[in-house]
Amino acid sequence: MFSKFPFRVTLLLWLVLIFTAWNALRVWTALAWQNALSKFNLHPSLWVIIVSGLVWALLGASLLYGIWQEKAWAKKMLIGAAAGYTVWFWGERFLFPMPRPNWLFAVILNLVLILFISFTTKSLQREAYEREPEHH
Repeated sequence: MFSKFPFRVTLLLWLVLIFTAWNALRVWTALAWQNALSKFNLHPSLWVIIVSGLVWALLGASLLYGIWQEKAWAKKMLIGAAAGYTVWFWGERFLFPMPRPNWLFAVILNLVLILFISFTTKSLQREAYEREPEHH
C-alpha cells in the first residue's frame, strides 16, 4: 500500500493517519454522547472538544492527502501542524490540568515525535528536489 514511499515517510503517513482518526473519534464520541457528557462539568467544554477535534481531523486529512500526492506544500503544512499540535496539546494540559498527569512520558514522546517529523521532512524535501524537472 505504501510501497512507493521510503520507510520514514510511510511511518509518517501512519502517524498522521492515527492522529486524524483519533481526533475524528473525539468528534464522533462527543457528538454521540453529548447528552450524557453534558451532565458532567467538562474541562474543556464539550464544544471545545468538538471544534478542536474537527479542526485537527480536517487538518490531518488534508495533510494525508498532501503527503500521499507528494504536494510541495505538504512539508510546510506538516511542520506547522506539528508545532500547532504541540502548542495545543501543552496549552490544554496547562489550562485544564489532569489529576495525575504523566509529564515525563508526555515530554519524551513529544520530543521523539518532533525529532522524527523533523528528520522526515528533510527526506520529503530531498525527494521533492530530486523529482523537480530542470528548467533549461
